[in-house]
Parts: sequence; structure tokens; C-alpha cells
Amino acid sequence: MTSGARDPEVARVEAALRPRWPETRLEPALTRITALMDVLGDPQNSYPVIQLTGTNGKTSTARMVDELLRGFGLRTGRFTSPHLASITERISIDGRSIEPARFAEVYDDVAPYLTLVDERQPIALSFFEVLTAMGYAAFAEAPVDVAVVEVGMGGAWDSTNVVDAQVAVITPIALDHTNYLGPDVATIAAEKAGIVKPNATAVLALQPPPAMDVLLRHAVEQEATVAREGLEFGVLDRRLAVGGQMLSLQGLGGVYDEVFLPLHGVHQAQNAVVALAAVEAFFGAGAHGRIEIDTVRAAFAAVRSPGRLETVRGAPTVLIDAAHNPAGMAATVTAVEDAFDFRRLVVVLGCMADKDITPMIALLEPLADQLVVTQNSLARSLPADELAALAVPIFGDERVTVETRLDDALETAIRLAEEDADTLAGAGVLVTGSVVTAGEARVLLGGTG
Repeated sequence: MTSGARDPEVARVEAALRPRWPETRLEPALTRITALMDVLGDPQNSYPVIQLTGTNGKTSTARMVDELLRGFGLRTGRFTSPHLASITERISIDGRSIEPARFAEVYDDVAPYLTLVDERQPIALSFFEVLTAMGYAAFAEAPVDVAVVEVGMGGAWDSTNVVDAQVAVITPIALDHTNYLGPDVATIAAEKAGIVKPNATAVLALQPPPAMDVLLRHAVEQEATVAREGLEFGVLDRRLAVGGQMLSLQGLGGVYDEVFLPLHGVHQAQNAVVALAAVEAFFGAGAHGRIEIDTVRAAFAAVRSPGRLETVRGAPTVLIDAAHNPAGMAATVTAVEDAFDFRRLVVVLGCMADKDITPMIALLEPLADQLVVTQNSLARSLPADELAALAVPIFGDERVTVETRLDDALETAIRLAEEDADTLAGAGVLVTGSVVTAGEARVLLGGTG
């Protein structure tokens, strides 16, 4: 568990924020956050920004960008969401979550201005808008040399988008949050393209063609420089290695070989080369050759991405993964098949009710011997019985177990994985379906950092 997860000062701030609109309730406008930043003195303008959007891979890529920048001696601020265990994870300075006492101080500093803005707006500031302002204020106060900012949802009207990012990163786009972002990838891409500002550099991961067309048109309109995975940069080679994978990456400034990444899956290799290109663009690399390769190697070797196919115990191996939409689940399934040789795998699945769940279950069926359906602590979590009703037609009744409590689900899954003693060395448990499910399981299983 991260420091601050049960800290009384953090709890005080969370209680103060709780009456505000939650992250699941949005009003697409920058009016309120712009007004708040104005009365705070626009702290977000006091440092350069690398901003990231996309459907999957944002947090892992942001952590890689952060690690690379710090490897080159820069002091960084990183803003990501949601969190796994403690809200303090969302605001990091120099690679560490903000201390609980400092988190509370930042809130107390901005709190008097919240009422001022609320009184002048038809809709009060939301939970996420206040957190965004806190992050930008904390970075200015630190001060940081550069901020790495992950959007909450979308792009153009996301509250983080009060910055003019020097580098705008767009990870792969797929269907998610369709009630807010649109029914197809082209419409979603149009929203996410909004982080690309005039004369910025747009670093684009591989995209579905309709999404790429929209992104490129917007970049041209903004007179932005474009770097595309598969053309200007890309993964040249990847091979499995103990604890991760060894990569050869084509960056904007040259080839970076023998790069060890302690994360699993081709999607993490893709995130790595996108992060590398973003940092190269930030430093103006490309025409001037590659950045220092030994620093790049050391930074990638130090990368951690909690809750992203993270091993939290062994015998049987228990993996925690935050996949929460079909595209993310497809990447997780491929990564498990690629990196692990399980002879028996039990999946613990807990999902939010507003997600596209049936395709995720279908993706898991060839991978899992048994499925334990459960629910996390949030009211938005789909009840375990309803999740079972979706799973049984795909898995069959005999392969589905229902546990309404996550701790019971973990115990059941471990017991099921251990049932065949002859295969214990090849037995595994995968906990997935939601960031919240992953975070709560991680705490229950003793994950830290």
C-alpha cells in the first residue's frame, strides 16, 4: 500500500472532495478549470509539458517518459489517473507520490479559491478539476523542470487541457467511454486530438486508420510536427528475457539496441518506443541524432508500472492487471500467452457496470481454466451475480464460480489454482477487469510501491 492510503490528512481532503461531481460525471467544458487556474495565477504555464491521451497505455507510457526525463537529470512532475491504492499516487514529483502532508497542504492552498470559482459558475468544480489544479500548483511550487500529464478522459475538454503541451502523445485509440467520447474511433480521435496545439510535436502510436486520418488532419491544421509509430519510429525487435523483454527500438534520432524493459507484452514494447520518441522530441532529437543510449537503457531498466501485469506473489503466480476494456484485455491476454507458460490459470474478474464486458469475457475464455467472478467496493461495480450471468454462456456453468467479496474471490482462485499439485509450478491467477479491482486486490495481496 502506498503511503497516504489511510493517512488522516488525505482522508480529510477526500472527504472535502467527495460532495463534488465524481469522475464518472462530466460536463464538456474548460470554463471552470480555466477560471480556477486564472485565480491561482496559471501555475500550469510555469514549466513545459508532455501531455498524453489515448485509450490504453497512457499511465505506463507516462511512467516511462518520467523515468527517461529523470535519467537525464530533470526534475519531473507526473499527473496520472485513476489511482490503485491512494489518491496521492496521482501527483508525483521526481518519481515519487506526493507526501500525504504535502497533498493536504496543496489542497488547503487552493481551497479558498474553489468557493470563489464555484460561486461564479452554474456548475461547481468537479473532483477531477480540483485534483488537476492541485497537481499543476504542486508542480509549480516544487518547482519541476517538466510535467508529464495524462488526461483523465478524452482530450479537448479534459480539465488537464489548460496547458499548451510542447509534446502531445496519443497512445492507441479504441472504443471506451463511448457515452462521452463518441460511438466510433474516428469521433473519439477527434476529441483526443484536442491536446495537439499549434507548433507542438504530435507523437502518434499505431492507430486504426479512421483514427489516424483524424489525428493527422488535426495536426496539419495546427501546423504541428508529426512523428508516427511505424514510420518515424518503431519497435525493431523484441525477445523474451527473464523478468521482462529485450528491445531494439528505432527512435527519431537513431537505433537504441539492447534495451531491457522489465514489463511484459508487446503492448509495453510499443509504449516504450512511444515514450522514447516523446522524450527525443522534447529534447529536439532527430536531426541531431539519438540521445545518450546508456541513459536510455538505465531508465527503461528502472521502469515500474504497478497494476499492469504485475506479479505480486508466487506459487501459484498471482498477476494483477488493470485491463478494463476489450482492447486492453486483448493486450493482456496476448501478453500472458507470450510471457508465461501456465498449465493452469484461474482468472478473477471484477468489472464496472458501464464497460463492454462480454467481449472481455470472450477474450479470457481460451486463456482461463476457471473464472471467479466478483465485484469491487465501488457502487459502479457490476454485481457478481450479474457478471456471472454474462460469463456462464461463454465459459459454461462448471467453469464459473461466484464470490461477492474480492478477498473471498482471491482465496478461491488461489485454491482452484493449487488443486492440481502436479502442475503447481505452472499454476497462475490473473486478477483483472478494472483499475479499482486491480488496486484493491493489490492491497489485499500486499503489493507496494
